[in-house]
Amino acid sequence: MYFSVILGNAYLSLFFAQSQLPKTLKLCMSAYQQAEKDPVAKCNPDLYYNRATAYKYQEEYQLSIMGFSRASLLDPTWSNPQEKKRQLIDYLLKVVTFIETKGKLKGKRLTSMLESLTESDLGPYAGGSYTGPRGNSVKLDKCSLIELQKETNPEKVVVGKVVCSFMSDDPVPFTLCMVDAMETCYSVTIYNMAEGCGPKIGDSLAIPEPFVQEVEVQYNDQAFSYKSIRVDSPVVLAINGKKLGLKKQAPSVLAVNTKSE
Repeated sequence: MYFSVILGNAYLSLFFAQSQLPKTLKLCMSAYQQAEKDPVAKCNPDLYYNRATAYKYQEEYQLSIMGFSRASLLDPTWSNPQEKKRQLIDYLLKVVTFIETKGKLKGKRLTSMLESLTESDLGPYAGGSYTGPRGNSVKLDKCSLIELQKETNPEKVVVGKVVCSFMSDDPVPFTLCMVDAMETCYSVTIYNMAEGCGPKIGDSLAIPEPFVQEVEVQYNDQAFSYKSIRVDSPVVLAINGKKLGLKKQAPSVLAVNTKSE
């Protein structure tokens, strides 16, 4: 009866155990969708709580909030869903605030940081191409953040300055805000980042072939709208002109909830 729920939970745990790959979350979601067709399983608050957690790591925050709300409705005595929803709302508010204020940096400091950006900050991605993992040459053109399209941006690279970084109640993902030479500010979410190894304020950051997500969330009288770049592995990044090594990568561990068992 609960096989699909168990399978979904297994994939959610696997997401953290094996490099936090988006394709694992898709398998997780498929299992949860099957579980929801079961008349008994669909009344299980665990299903909606764990699926809401998966939605959060897919950065589908609207669906995540709805899932936590559904789990709370099915079991009003269970405090976890409401707490996770509160944490997510707080996270979104923090991201929007830092984007709107460009990390709350003073104008002179921000101007000084951006004026220090040079071609060398692209590191291995400078010069219009880079050598791929198979030794092949890949074309790569520098562009501004505002020129990026939604989702994939092949053969493009962006560079800017980190204006803030912060950890939420959940250590995954590592979140920062970067500003490019045009003074456009995007959030950047980095998965599999080893603890204490994230970029710092003032660091230059180059991201090849960025994956852009448009976040739109409405909750009660609050609205959150911003653009974010998702980075599934820190090893693709260049910080201060140097590409990160494997030592900067370290997946986290998650225990899924099985309250109803």
